[in-house]
Amino acid sequence: MKALIRGVWHSRVIDRDAYERARSEQPEGLFRDWVSADPTARFPAAPGRYHLYVSYACPFAHRTILYRRLLGLEKVLPVSVLHPRWGGPGGWTFTPDPAFPEVTVDHAGGHQALWQIYGKARGDYTGKVTVPLLWDRREETIVSDESADIMRMLDLGFAAFGESGRSFYPARLRDEIDALGGMIRRRVNGGVYRAGFAADQQAYDRALADFYAALDTLEEQLGDGRPYLLGKTATEADWLLFPTLVRLDAAYAGALKINARRLADYPNLDRHTRRLYAWPGVAETVKLNHVKRHYYDDLGITNPGIVPPGPSTPFEAAA
Repeated sequence: MKALIRGVWHSRVIDRDAYERARSEQPEGLFRDWVSADPTARFPAAPGRYHLYVSYACPFAHRTILYRRLLGLEKVLPVSVLHPRWGGPGGWTFTPDPAFPEVTVDHAGGHQALWQIYGKARGDYTGKVTVPLLWDRREETIVSDESADIMRMLDLGFAAFGESGRSFYPARLRDEIDALGGMIRRRVNGGVYRAGFAADQQAYDRALADFYAALDTLEEQLGDGRPYLLGKTATEADWLLFPTLVRLDAAYAGALKINARRLADYPNLDRHTRRLYAWPGVAETVKLNHVKRHYYDDLGITNPGIVPPGPSTPFEAAA
């Protein structure tokens, strides 16, 4: 694990107890503030005030890249892109690389690594250093590093500035979006990591079974030709799901051993993913070369001895 401990960067945390002690002394809800449409709020939405840090490799950052594009906020919210390789000593860095021309410098602060931005926001910070990160240039602090919250802020808080006129969180569907989105976040987005980073075979088997059970539920949800998870309109729930499914075969099947079934084994989910990919601008946000470079890097998977169940190859089938 890579993390900051009381403001000091550790490319490998050796003393987990010291890390947990330092975390326990830190205020709850740190970096979980909110950009609001209310001009009197501490963080009011405003063009150019905020800066978004992302990686095309990370599914959680991908959500915010998608929303920035789909809601027409590219002129309002500048972005800096980190290198997909995470396993080096600096973690997430702004390392130039001809193989990944989308990587940028830190346009907001000129830093070399993301951990330096966390340290600037709070000099004694203890915790992991993650993307996406929403930075307030005026107060020089992190507003949020929680991707689902940032999605909601871009949709609601920045609604007056988006060029698309869209919202993926319509009032009439909010209860359904919250319920379905919560399941997707826990069992699908988080499920691949619970399986991929499982400590032993038993934990892996449980996590994998729960992940595929969730996909079974979503496959059924999309039955009878339903185009989107909640009907005829794409919502936040669809975009929460998309970054995981678009990575399933390309990265998770190999690097995280999520290989019992392919996306093609779920006809409705496969169709749904392709439908979302065909939205104008979405394909440009999917950088599978970044994804593969990241997931086949040193992710610190805890037990390489875990044996995955697939893929299934029916050699006994008639030729």
